Amino acid sequence: MKNYSKQREEILNAIKELSNHPTAEEVYFKIKEYNSTASKGTVYRNLKDLVSEKIITKISKPEGPDRYDFIIVPHHHLICSKCGRIFDFKYDFNIKDIKKDIKSQVGDNIDIKGFSILVICRECKNKLQ
Repeated sequence: MKNYSKQREEILNAIKELSNHPTAEEVYFKIKEYNSTASKGTVYRNLKDLVSEKIITKISKPEGPDRYDFIIVPHHHLICSKCGRIFDFKYDFNIKDIKKDIKSQVGDNIDIKGFSILVICRECKNKLQ
């Protein structure tokens, strides 16, 4: 990490502990359990920095706040369109072919960090039946 601080370490630890792809608010409340002195602004700034340093990833959802994920191994995300829960999904997409297809359709500057796929989770599907 380029700008190491105790608060940044607390934020990263909170994301690791909250394995549910937490929101910035959830990270903030978790670090308060550590008796952290970090403000909400500090949490948001550090999350932005950790994303830009590729230490964590930001998962943007169609509805609701962004969520954050600690990168351990390359993976993708399934987002339930009913309840909003996020699930890790491992699949080896041929990224080179995908980039080639995108480049031919819209141009260069392609940065694929992973895919988010909308689904209806089993729990929500069972509620619909």
